[in-house]
Formats: sequence, structure tokens, C-alpha cells
Amino acid sequence: MELDETQKSGKPQLHSKRVGRELAMQFLFQNDLNQIDPRQVDLDAFCEEAGMTLELPANRVFRKGREYATMLILGIADHQAQIDDTLKQFSEKWDLDRMAIVDRNIMRVAVYEMLFVPEVPPIVSINEAVGIARDYSGGKSGNFINGVLNGIKDTLKRPARNAVKEL
Repeated sequence: MELDETQKSGKPQLHSKRVGRELAMQFLFQNDLNQIDPRQVDLDAFCEEAGMTLELPANRVFRKGREYATMLILGIADHQAQIDDTLKQFSEKWDLDRMAIVDRNIMRVAVYEMLFVPEVPPIVSINEAVGIARDYSGGKSGNFINGVLNGIKDTLKRPARNAVKEL
């Protein structure tokens, strides 16, 4: 059996949704610093540049990840006030401006998925957010993110562990 490039390099193979979540978080992080309207940005160019920086192979996983990132970024832009209000409600004693920028944007991605992407189970969104925090943020961020997102999950009117075909 021949090994593909990912197996040869020893790097874990990423799922397209994970790639999309990471690209969306990076865009949102950059947007937090520069206050750019996502509709005014060439998201494909951003994703291509980010993909090269992360040394992601230009394959099907990356293409689908880029599509997912674009959907997340535009959806979060459309619903940012509701997402941020939800985060404020469940992050006791933490103002959004006091949160680490990377943590805030990891949670924005997860909250958007939990509220508006029914085919992704909330537990998956939470686990992915904690995993991304492990890769991009401080040591205690995963616990903080897990706590906030679990509080949100517990209020949802859909199954936590299963995808929903229609809400």
C-alpha cells in the first residue's frame, strides 16, 4: 500500500470542516484587528494565502475547507450581533473585549455552527473549538471555551450529539 503525502509527512490528515473552521477563525481574528467588512475582501485570496502559510496541500480537502470557511465567515458577519450577545450571556464576568481575540473568534465560529448549521452536532462544534484553541491559544483557553460553549449547548432545542436535517 502506497502512502499519500500526508501520511509520509507525519502530519495528521485534516477534515475539510476543520480546515474551514481554522481559516474562518484566522479571518475573523484579522478582521477583529482591522475591522474589514468580509464582503469587501477577496475571501478566496485570503484562504489561498492562509493555506500557503499553513502549508496546506492544494487538494479536495483544502478546496472544500475554503468553501466551508467562506460560508462560516459570511454567516457570522450576517449574525454577529446575535452571536456576540449569546457569548456575552454565557461568558460570566467576561466582557467580549477582555477575551483573547483568538478565543473570541474560535467561539464565534462554534456558536454560529450551533445556532445556524444544524447538520453539525453541537458537541462536534465544541470539540473542534477546544481542539483549535489547543493549537492556537493559551493553555487554559480550552477549559474557558468548553465551559462557555457547553452552557450555550445546554439551552439549544436540538440534540447535542446528532445532526439535524431540518430545524
